[in-house]
Amino acid sequence: MKQSVGACTFWVLLTLVSIVAATCHYHSPAFPAPDYGKESPELEQAFRKIESTISEVASQAKFDKSSYSIEVTSSDATLWSSFHTATEKDIERPGAEQINGSSGYRIASITKVFTVLGILKQHAAGNLSLDDTIDQYVSGLKGHQSGDLPWKDITLRSLASQLSGIPRDWAQGDLVNELKDPSVFGLPPITTSHLPKCDSYGEYVPCTEDEMLETIRAKHPLFAPNYKSTYSNIAFELLGLVLSNVTGLRYEKYIQQSILDPLGMNHTSFEKPSDEVAVLPKNISWYWDVDEGVQNPTGGLYATSSDLSKFLRYVLTHFNGITPALNWLNPVSFATSVYSYYGTPWEIFRTDKLLSGSHRPVTFVTKGGGLPGYRTIIMIVPEFELGITILTGGDTDLLDSLQEIVSVSLIQAADKLVKRQIEETRTSLYKASHINSSLELAYTEEQGLAVTKWISNGTDMLSVIPIQFQVPTPGFHLQLVPTLLYRDQKHLYGEIWRIALVLDMPASENPLTKDIPVWDDSCITDLDTMMYAGKPLNEVVFLDKAQDGSYETIELSAFRVTLTREANGQLQHDFLNTQEL
Repeated sequence: MKQSVGACTFWVLLTLVSIVAATCHYHSPAFPAPDYGKESPELEQAFRKIESTISEVASQAKFDKSSYSIEVTSSDATLWSSFHTATEKDIERPGAEQINGSSGYRIASITKVFTVLGILKQHAAGNLSLDDTIDQYVSGLKGHQSGDLPWKDITLRSLASQLSGIPRDWAQGDLVNELKDPSVFGLPPITTSHLPKCDSYGEYVPCTEDEMLETIRAKHPLFAPNYKSTYSNIAFELLGLVLSNVTGLRYEKYIQQSILDPLGMNHTSFEKPSDEVAVLPKNISWYWDVDEGVQNPTGGLYATSSDLSKFLRYVLTHFNGITPALNWLNPVSFATSVYSYYGTPWEIFRTDKLLSGSHRPVTFVTKGGGLPGYRTIIMIVPEFELGITILTGGDTDLLDSLQEIVSVSLIQAADKLVKRQIEETRTSLYKASHINSSLELAYTEEQGLAVTKWISNGTDMLSVIPIQFQVPTPGFHLQLVPTLLYRDQKHLYGEIWRIALVLDMPASENPLTKDIPVWDDSCITDLDTMMYAGKPLNEVVFLDKAQDGSYETIELSAFRVTLTREANGQLQHDFLNTQEL
């Protein structure tokens, strides 16, 4: 028996410590997201600052031929927009007279997101599986080929996630079309008779399905499937063929009917809009007229910033409900940088340099695009429920400046808004009426919503925890982590959070090497480790939401107690029905 008890105690200790290991921080997102429907001086100030800064940038002489459209949206509505019209235009073909939310751009590779959404919808409908191989849907990949791409091992999921290992392009990006004198690069003269006769090889005549399949059957892989991520445009052209073969519709018509029309994206299409709404950069407006043919699924869409805000609102509200096969905004593989990842087909960037006074990371789920004359990007920041669209025509350097200016100031302001709203709605002293139980919550930039005092039936929990579980004191804090779930999910009642025990000891030198320990950065997430009589020991439920957004009561599930916000001066019931035990 003693051995059993000892083993159990050891297991409990390991379980608790595994909540947040060693010296790492628990990087809670800034959930729940801010209420953008209320007045926000934080955002208003940020937008004024952004507007002033980008005006200075756009006034530089090198951007005289450049235009831009920028929009910021929440999951409900557009919060801010800014537009700039180039001061230098082509006299014979100036394009849109004044840039606004309905001005059209070529959005290039942002198109890939629509292609993947089409695939996800067909997966959800049961018409295909993400884990089926591509050769099951494109018969032209079967049979003899002079190359050795392993189509029978390449799934739709790997294609959509940049993990197929297949080459980037087949009809673009060839220096033979760019260099008048190949010897400048030490390249020999060569005949082009074996190359396709379309797109950049053929005065931008649209390529056909047969031309694409004939060319890629001779290609060789960069990597084995699912081994390493590498960017491929061919992957999405193949997914476009899949959608066409599965639905019986032309790819373009399917995207129009299943995505663009339902979302009211009336100014987005694969058909070239009129010059009256077009952003046409001086000297490089020729690509506006290029028909990408079979390459449409990788970069053929024309769109406006207002339409893309509609799309981002859809993504913000549906990303985890399109299909049970995946959370659409989660990373799938590592990219080159330590802080960068590929999604499906997103480019995901995670940084802890943005929020001053805190090491909490911010995740940007993005998709960028580029074609001659155009650079574009959409960005989603899930924890703040924000979407950003930046479309540029002209100088390619402009987008980098705008992206930095808009994203940094916006997220810093949104984080200030989060803090204020959490302090107004959740931070307080909560007390029971008939027993000596209370919980005090406070908010800091580094820890988020945290427990600063906790008395349970007369026991000081912050003193008991280090004694019972061998946790150093001082050197830990109890941080609340939102789950985005509710006790009553249908009526969104009873907001559920979990308490994380976080050890906040500073990193120390390794006594042998005098170096900062490498493994201090290794952390795992485990927020459901201990129970008491069947209920989670660390579950906190916010109840009884008032009109001003504050919560009147909180429930500590395992302790079978409900505490009332002291600020309202009305003490209510303190015990749950004992039958719930």
